[in-house]
Amino acid sequence: MLLKKIALSVSILTLSTATLADVPKVVTDIAPVHSLVAQVMRGIGEPALLIKPENSPHEYNLRPSEARALSKADIVFWIGEDLTPWLDKSLDSLAGSAEIVSLMDSSGTQLLSFREGATFEAHDHNHDDHEHKHDEHDHDDHDHDHDAHEHEHDEHEHDDHDHDAHEHEHDEHDEHDHDHDAHEHEHDEHDHGGHAHSHDGDDPHVWLDPVNAQAWLQHIATTLAEQDPANAERYRRNAEQASNELDRLITELQAEADALGDVKFIVFHDAYQYFETRFDVLASGALSVSDASDPSPARVAEIRQTVNDLNVSCIFTEPQFNPNLVKTVFDGTDVYTGIMDPLGVDIEPGVNQYQTLILRLMQSLSNCAS
Repeated sequence: MLLKKIALSVSILTLSTATLADVPKVVTDIAPVHSLVAQVMRGIGEPALLIKPENSPHEYNLRPSEARALSKADIVFWIGEDLTPWLDKSLDSLAGSAEIVSLMDSSGTQLLSFREGATFEAHDHNHDDHEHKHDEHDHDDHDHDHDAHEHEHDEHEHDDHDHDAHEHEHDEHDEHDHDHDAHEHEHDEHDHGGHAHSHDGDDPHVWLDPVNAQAWLQHIATTLAEQDPANAERYRRNAEQASNELDRLITELQAEADALGDVKFIVFHDAYQYFETRFDVLASGALSVSDASDPSPARVAEIRQTVNDLNVSCIFTEPQFNPNLVKTVFDGTDVYTGIMDPLGVDIEPGVNQYQTLILRLMQSLSNCAS
């Protein structure tokens, strides 16, 4: 009898070890994505995180340990090339055998176009479009119609983000004797500050809308289940639980947003429109464009004028960037300086990171309004 028990224990241990060995090696790009994947993998395995939240994802150099993690990956979940164009080549060279999942390109993702200008005048129509989408996702009814999302996603083709085309455009520009007026006009429109980022197309800060996170949870679970059928049901249960938690969070935050009143604030860089539009708390402007490149003097002057004209009460810095620019621009004013963090520098990476991050964004606005 004892020998049978020992044999049974060995069999169970062997099965458990085999199951763990079959769990995919998963790598994620930024901490909020890592958190969502960790929630789906809870109790099964843990994903690796490439870019720590104290670093800007717009520009980053991988460390050797991070490159090794990519080279061993079975699955890589990332926002996509629009957020981290530098990572695309690393994925090709280091993670060529892995399944690469661009969440921004996945079905169910609600996309918003880049806003133009320091005070977003040219893209006010986005708010109306997104309001319509928000109505379609009534969270009291828990109506997550992913087929409707998929149709919407198809309407947002990503051909506008062709970086090769963008580089070709610059080559053509060089061939035309560096026409100063044309170059100056192009620079004013895109405010590149020396960065090779196009500001046509869709804003890549898509994780700051928790409805997008809900769509991704299902996609993450499906991807993991396909590679790890033994744990498929667990992945799906975890994703459903996390989605229900986000339902409750969205309802809670909407109540807080409704109580804020007409709070006027400026953000450091234009990273928050998904959060702003979801909860109807719109910024009055952004000091820097979406890739956080240095603002032009004209943009700085426009922001200062907006602060005066609209009686803006708050300007938010970000821990990933030097706050001296904000201090210099608003020196001598009565504007309150707070912190708004799209990545969660001081939040422990893991299963609770994403929900805490979204809560902190609303807390930043509440501090501004109080």
